[in-house]
Amino acid sequence: MNKPYSFSNEQMNGVVEDIYTNIIKECEDLKKKTNCPNEQIVALLSVIASNFATKTEKRKI
Repeated sequence: MNKPYSFSNEQMNGVVEDIYTNIIKECEDLKKKTNCPNEQIVALLSVIASNFATKTEKRKI
């Protein structure tokens, strides 16, 4: 079982906030440069998130 993790207040107000701001900025820049809809940004972020998701073994049906 994985132990829950939380960022510290210092991290939340520092590096986490910075990364969040940068991701939002980069997504807005991508929208401006490509004229893509929000749904495309969501799809891209989903693919990126899947790289960090825990791998689970597929069950045989």
